[in-house]
Amino acid sequence: MKFTLNTAEKDSRPIFITGNFNKWNPKDYNFQLDISDESTYSIEIDDQLLPDEIEYKFTKGGWENVELDQYGNITPNRKIQKHSAKAIDFVEKWRLNWGPFKDEFFPIVEIISEEFYIPQLERYRKVWALLPYDYYISDKKYPVLYLQDAQNLFNEGSKYGNWEIDKKLSILAEYGRGDVIVIAVEHGSEDRIKEYIFDNDNITKGSEGKKYIRFIADTLKPFVDDHYRTKKDRENTGIGGSSLGALISIYSGFLYPEVYSKLLIFSPSLWVEPNNRFPMMSFKIPYKMKIYLYGGEKEGSKMVKRIQLFENYLERWEKKNLFDFEFKTNINPEGSHSEFHWSQEFPRAIEWLFYNNTENPVEVKPHQDTIKN
Repeated sequence: MKFTLNTAEKDSRPIFITGNFNKWNPKDYNFQLDISDESTYSIEIDDQLLPDEIEYKFTKGGWENVELDQYGNITPNRKIQKHSAKAIDFVEKWRLNWGPFKDEFFPIVEIISEEFYIPQLERYRKVWALLPYDYYISDKKYPVLYLQDAQNLFNEGSKYGNWEIDKKLSILAEYGRGDVIVIAVEHGSEDRIKEYIFDNDNITKGSEGKKYIRFIADTLKPFVDDHYRTKKDRENTGIGGSSLGALISIYSGFLYPEVYSKLLIFSPSLWVEPNNRFPMMSFKIPYKMKIYLYGGEKEGSKMVKRIQLFENYLERWEKKNLFDFEFKTNINPEGSHSEFHWSQEFPRAIEWLFYNNTENPVEVKPHQDTIKN
């Protein structure tokens, strides 16, 4: 079957077709279109690879670069019968690194406190809440994700850039994936390393990670549950971060599995624990835990290897009936240790952790009732 695509928006990115014939892989080089001229592309796909009813979309290498309609809206899946023998399509616009972002879907950003008291550490910290855009006009309850290093998550002007989670949450909301509250805890500046190291005085004298994870679970979470409409159970609670923030989130999950069921772990600083000797609670019935692991091959020669070793250790613990793990591991060949790449990964992690899918647009209900101007 031959698929021909014309597009009004031209750039140098290659175009791929994805659908129910390749598990919706948005960057499958077996399904890259050939360019005929500057605006026309085509591909012929063996009929044996195609189901009778074909659902498909076009991307420029990922869901962050998927096709859009003329108003910048998400397009519904294209559908055609295999016996048609050919398809001719047109794409008006393409996403570029998840954009454009629509104001009407942006989360409501609130400061919970400029100086939230941490009794375990006897100090204060700024804490933020990012609420779904329709939080105050709905009566829904929401799952919650606690994230470290709030300074680098969404505010402009941060030293190393930021994840732009406000923008990414707006994209998720547009997809119908935005019903999540994010609680962002600022790091302690000069105290950051001490707070994110669990118990290793070889790295920093007076490591305070034990007290920090108690603060999140025993002090902050009860406050959030009292003041916001949250789903309080572990199945709807996650924690995460990047680098040392990812490391302390691993400890949080293993030592408080009755609190968290989801871990968002980006580029974890596993060099602190080269032998993977993470303490964990022992229970008669193993807790189910979803873990989204991400790392980049350009983060240093050992990052990917350490992630793979860590995953192997978790599988051993699973065999000992300590936990029931579900993994999603994504290694980016181009990924560096940077906010930009964590930003790109954030929507994928949220969707997998909280919506039980891998960005399969079959399950996405497009929101087309947006202002078209």
